[in-house]
Parts: sequence; structure tokens; C-alpha cells
Amino acid sequence: MIIIMTKVRIKLNSTDIEALNTICDSIKDIAKKSGITISGPVPLPTKKLKITTRKSPCGNGTATFDRFEMRIHKRLIDFPANEKILHNIMKMYIPKNVNIKIEMKD
Repeated sequence: MIIIMTKVRIKLNSTDIEALNTICDSIKDIAKKSGITISGPVPLPTKKLKITTRKSPCGNGTATFDRFEMRIHKRLIDFPANEKILHNIMKMYIPKNVNIKIEMKD
């Protein structure tokens, strides 16, 4: 008899690292209170989106540039599937600037 444990994988990403870390901490607290061990949050590589523009609106003049950068931080959390924990995670308040994706893995 083979027992297959399904796992839940939560992928989080945001431009605001403080909000992302607070959500990860609250997910860890929910799992800790229920007695389930989780693996994570694993920090994934940060995606950096860079844009360079001319400072001058007409394009003439000295070659001065503005450089803008947006960083997208990512986290990954895995734990065994448990209906009670999933309900608590789905009831959590998640800010608009934090994207969350919940997947079931075999």
C-alpha cells in the first residue's frame, strides 16, 4: 500500500518586501499553531525591471538620464495538505500589492 501525501505550494510575490515578509510570517504562525512543519519561506531570485529615460522632455540638450528600477520579490512555501490550514490562509487579509498563488502538488 502506497500512501501519497499531497502537498500545498504557496507562491508569493510583491514589490513591497515588508508586506511580503509579514504575510509569510503569518502563514508560518498558522502552520505552527496547528503543529504542521513547513518548508520555507524560500526566497527566490528577485526580478529587477529597469527603465532608462532621458531627463530632457524634448530629447535635446545634455545626455542626462534617469534610471528607474522596480524589484519583484518572491517567496515559496510548501507544507502537507490540511483543510483547516488552507481555510485559515484563505481567510487572511492579503494586501493588493501582494500576489498569492496556491497549488496542490502530488
